[in-house]
Amino acid sequence: MKLIVFDCDSTLSAIEGIDELARVNGPETFDKIEALTNAAMNGEIPIDDIFAQRLDIIQPTLSTCKKVGQLYIDQIEPTALPTLELLRAEGWEIVIVSGGFTQVIEPLAKHLGVERIEAVPLKFHEDGSYAGYDTSAPPTRNGGKPEIIQQLKAELHPDYIVMVGDGISDLEAQSVVDTFIGFGRYAAREKVKSEADHFVLSLDEIPAMISSR
Repeated sequence: MKLIVFDCDSTLSAIEGIDELARVNGPETFDKIEALTNAAMNGEIPIDDIFAQRLDIIQPTLSTCKKVGQLYIDQIEPTALPTLELLRAEGWEIVIVSGGFTQVIEPLAKHLGVERIEAVPLKFHEDGSYAGYDTSAPPTRNGGKPEIIQQLKAELHPDYIVMVGDGISDLEAQSVVDTFIGFGRYAAREKVKSEADHFVLSLDEIPAMISSR
């Protein structure tokens, strides 16, 4: 059994979902959230410190989440669909592990034929207004993605695991996977680029790298 884990934001799609949720509230909110997101993805501040803060500022509604869900598809990485189809044909099990939000990512996952998403579920009131999030979800904190991968190992018993992502939270998983592939089409982070086992600018470069597994 071969497992390949993909980050979502700035990897399978060009967008950062949290930034797009913020954009709906105007440029001032967007700038504030984008700065916090970039600082976390660059490893300058812990994810734990900003996760609740960003959502409290944005107060995302169910309606906004649906719009951003479509945006993930509209700005999908151009080679993502054929790459995942090829990987699936070669026997890879595909999972999305993201610090983004489950309901927002679901449309893209369905478009890509990925059934398993490990992300952060949002909560909404009956009128669709924001009611919080699942604070127990591992991606809400640093070390969350390695924690999820360890859970996947225990459940699926893969013979080989690959992780693909652009951020520091993805790089944290390097110690618990066999191969970490940094992704830089949308955000080429120097630490990820220098420490990854491989670094690619297009997802269609990946199958040839792992075809012997």
